[in-house]
Amino acid sequence: MTASLSAAIPRPEYPRPSYRRARWLNLNGEWGFEIDQADSGLERGLLTTELSDAITVPFAPESALSGVEKTDFLEAVWYRRSIRVPDDWRGQELLLHFGAADYDTTVWVDGEEVGRHRGGFTSFSVPLGDAGEFVDEHRELTVRCRDTHVGPQARGKQSRDYTGWGALYGRTTGIWQTVWLEPVPRRRFERPRVTPDVGASCFRVELPVRGDRAGLQVVAELYDGSRVVTRESVSAATDFTVTVTLVIPDDARRLWSPADPHLYDLRFVLRDTDGQVVDEVASFAGLRSVVIDGPAVLLNGQPVFQRLVLDQGYYPDGLMTAPSDAALVEDIELAMAAGFNGARLHQKVFEERFLFHADRLGYLVWGEFGDWGCREPGPADLENQRPDASYITQWLEALERDYSHPSIIGWCPLNETYQRRHDRITVLDDVTRGMFLATKLADRTRPVLDASGYAHRVHQTDIYDSHLYEQDPARFGELMAPLADGRPYTNEGGEWSLPYAGQPYFCSEFGGIWWNPAGEEGNDSWGYGQAVRSEQEVYQRFQGLVDVLLDDPRMFGYCYTQLTDVFQEQNGIYFFDRTPKLDVERIRKVQQRPAAIERSTDA
Repeated sequence: MTASLSAAIPRPEYPRPSYRRARWLNLNGEWGFEIDQADSGLERGLLTTELSDAITVPFAPESALSGVEKTDFLEAVWYRRSIRVPDDWRGQELLLHFGAADYDTTVWVDGEEVGRHRGGFTSFSVPLGDAGEFVDEHRELTVRCRDTHVGPQARGKQSRDYTGWGALYGRTTGIWQTVWLEPVPRRRFERPRVTPDVGASCFRVELPVRGDRAGLQVVAELYDGSRVVTRESVSAATDFTVTVTLVIPDDARRLWSPADPHLYDLRFVLRDTDGQVVDEVASFAGLRSVVIDGPAVLLNGQPVFQRLVLDQGYYPDGLMTAPSDAALVEDIELAMAAGFNGARLHQKVFEERFLFHADRLGYLVWGEFGDWGCREPGPADLENQRPDASYITQWLEALERDYSHPSIIGWCPLNETYQRRHDRITVLDDVTRGMFLATKLADRTRPVLDASGYAHRVHQTDIYDSHLYEQDPARFGELMAPLADGRPYTNEGGEWSLPYAGQPYFCSEFGGIWWNPAGEEGNDSWGYGQAVRSEQEVYQRFQGLVDVLLDDPRMFGYCYTQLTDVFQEQNGIYFFDRTPKLDVERIRKVQQRPAAIERSTDA
């Protein structure tokens, strides 16, 4: 590997674990930087003049880890650094990759524009041409990120007010995930799509090939440890996308599950007529199935009650960027220690390494989009949610990146949308249906929830849910009880949603128990409902709420709010710095007894 993995480089690990090549160069670290408060930098010559400050990439300028820590509104920010690549990259094409940059990004090399991207949560790549042109001399890389805080755009939990409040937090502007260079051959693989087929005991792999295919052969190998389980070879010239089926023999068959998160390794090789390797990439896969059976969501044919926790993915010093790869692992392990077997990755497209760790640890996740931010303020807020086509575009980018991760067991493109059931069709209706259909077209292997909580506007939605932050367990139970008779609790009494049609149902947000022994009610401390008066009351309320959902025979899971405190929202199982806030073992024990839907299957 030619990447510099020095401890001095922040976030030095390989950023794309499901689609790996051997050679890459990490560009994290110190960059030149300047805040462009009025977005006039291009006119003022920032493209050609030295920038006035410095920043540590990949941390956003609002974060402490960036070394900048400016939390004001930042309309635009500029970055610059020189790049030079190893001599043995000659003869390759050079790709510049961004894990994510918020929101509207333009890239220049030596003052010449080479690429643009719109969207703050999704990865993108910029082709830089012949890598040989970056070998002998340093070239100047300049990046500008614009991030308006006025109009509608997908911004997740980022506040449009000067400070965070309620369930909205501080802003993230500019680069906030790893930036890196990769040399690639002109004839090469693009991102593979790996689909497990438990019934046929195989993986079906789609391998797009870019460039001239004449004479090229694709070799796909499946490994279990050091053992080659299956090897297949096909011509690259036969189909637009090469498809390979890798059958797993009985003696190597092992299903992926939370109890046994077994992963196979994959190796894909592109060879020419002389047998020479043209391109080679590595990946991994888990053999598992997700099936809807009446009210149940089955994993490998069995109901695994989804004890999910809401994970916002924020950090005190890095904001949306984890300070280290170990911090991603820690969040999963903290959730599992508290008895959760998965998470809703809430209002944010998490970096791919989080999903990699979820894959190898057996942690179930729902992939979501950071769609909040489409509402225009006004006298009729209920009619002012106006997402645009960019929502569908960015969501498709997320689906393409994350499709092959076995830990993802469902998709949810939108969160808490609302429109009156009998109103005219709105832009929000169009985008909701568009995102749902795009998800179904991109992935036929997982259930799709059209919008979490609030308004269900797609007749064919695979999953139905609600958000309910009632704090009294008895009243919570009364509201949830009709589900057993096929009349589930719906937000706004169903006025916002199409009727329930018997889909699997879960309460996908509940709890949010407000507890901070040192906090004072107000802007610095917030939670749902009436704050508890003691830690003991937290345990009593938590058990009462959880018992209601575990005992409902038609409930396939739940999602508790939330894993950690986040700034002023102080309703986590852990404090914001991840230190213990509660007796985690007590929280775990409440959740461990079998749920009704699991007991009924056992019987």
